Amino acid sequence: MLESFRAFFIQLAEDYPRWNFIFFYDERQWDRVVEGLYYTLLLSIACVIASVVIGIVGAWAQGSPKRWVRALVQGYIQFFRNTPPFVQLLFFYFALGQFTPTYSPDGWLEYPIISNVGWAIISLSFFAGAFNVEIFRAGIEAVPESTQEAASSLGFTRLQTYTEVVLPLAFRVSLPALNNNLVNLVKTTTQAFAIAVPELLYQSVSIWNDFPSAQYPTMLMLFVVYIGLVGILVLGMHRWEKAMRIPGYGVGA
Repeated sequence: MLESFRAFFIQLAEDYPRWNFIFFYDERQWDRVVEGLYYTLLLSIACVIASVVIGIVGAWAQGSPKRWVRALVQGYIQFFRNTPPFVQLLFFYFALGQFTPTYSPDGWLEYPIISNVGWAIISLSFFAGAFNVEIFRAGIEAVPESTQEAASSLGFTRLQTYTEVVLPLAFRVSLPALNNNLVNLVKTTTQAFAIAVPELLYQSVSIWNDFPSAQYPTMLMLFVVYIGLVGILVLGMHRWEKAMRIPGYGVGA
């Protein structure tokens, strides 16, 4: 069965040279695709989780009674929302990366403790996190003040009120906007190509540089994979939103 599959694409490449799906019959090119998909998934999952955590913590810090904390969060939001994510990625990797401590496992080569993959995750997470802070802030403002006052009257601390009362309700309101931002984040992970993170775009370019006849098939594969990834994320978020819906809170309640 596998040999027939490979034979089909070999014949297709011979009959239509511009449609050379070489990654379906060349093991080395297939390994490139698998590695690229692995790093794409790694970047997507890590950045989604980290950016949501940043958004939750940042929204809580925005309500701090300390002025300098609020100013720090606002400065972070303005910096990351008003500069291009591509420039941020280059700044993190090439500028801040110069000050990264190194280690030498073999006593010869020096390796930075934060790799290009690490910098991509950090940079993209901070970028998306700035938008998530505002998304969660809007959700918090939708929670009635009387609900928070009731929690305080029961002896809840500010942190307890936020984590046990406000955030669960604000999260439901924030899910539609959060969905849009996370979809954009998954698509933005392709920018890690610029610092040689071997994600799917990087591997695809490597394949069609070596085999120009594979350019169209590889581009098609890229589109299909990202449509699939975004579709899974959107479907999962919609199902989550539906499961968490409470009458009186959130879109369509």
